[in-house]
Amino acid sequence: MSGLLNLDGPVMQFITKMVYSVYLNILWLICCIPIFTIGASTTALYYVSLKIARNEEGNLTKAFFHSFKENWKQGTQIWLILFGLGLILGIDGYVLYHMRFENAFWTLLTAVFIVAAAAYVIVLLYIFPLLARFGNTTKAMFQNSLMIGMRFLLCTALMAAIHFAMLYVIINVCTPLAIFGEGTCALLCSWLLSSILAQCEEKTEGRDI
Repeated sequence: MSGLLNLDGPVMQFITKMVYSVYLNILWLICCIPIFTIGASTTALYYVSLKIARNEEGNLTKAFFHSFKENWKQGTQIWLILFGLGLILGIDGYVLYHMRFENAFWTLLTAVFIVAAAAYVIVLLYIFPLLARFGNTTKAMFQNSLMIGMRFLLCTALMAAIHFAMLYVIINVCTPLAIFGEGTCALLCSWLLSSILAQCEEKTEGRDI
C-alpha cells in the first residue's frame, strides 16, 4: 500500500498527471477567450501534453506560453481556415437534413457530406498536435493530418471517442467535470499519439514531415 502512495508510484504519478491536465485546461480556456486564439492555444496545449506523455514536462506555464507565442501566426491561420470550413459543413448539413428527398441525388450529396465531415474531424484531431511537434507549411499540415489520421484509424477512432465521451459526461452526467475538459482529452490523446509522432519523426529525420 505504501508503495502505491509513494511519490514515484503509479497512483501518485496518475494523480499528478490529472492535476497537470486540469491546470492546462484552465490555461487553454483562458487563452481561447478571444476565440481567434483557439488555434494557438490548442497547439500550446498539445505541445505541453506531448511533453508530459514523454515525461519531459518541466515548467508547464513556461512551455505553454513558449508554444503559444511560437505558433501564434500559423495556429491562428489554421484555426480560421478550420472555422470557415466547419461553418460551411454545418450549413450544408443543416440544408441536407431539412431537404431529406428520397432520391439518388440526395443520397449522393449526403454521402459526399459524410465523407467531407469525416475528413474534417480527422484533420481537426491531428493538425494541432502535428503543429506542436513539427514545422511545415499550412497546406502540408492539412495534408499530413488527413494522411496520418487515415493511416492510423484505430488511434483516430480512440481520439474521437475520448472527445465524445468527455463531451457526453460534461453535458449529461456531471457538468463540473468540465474542469478536466480539453486538458484531459489532450493528455489522453497525447499518450496515444506519442509513438505515432515518434515514427513520423524517425522517417522524416532531417526533413519536414
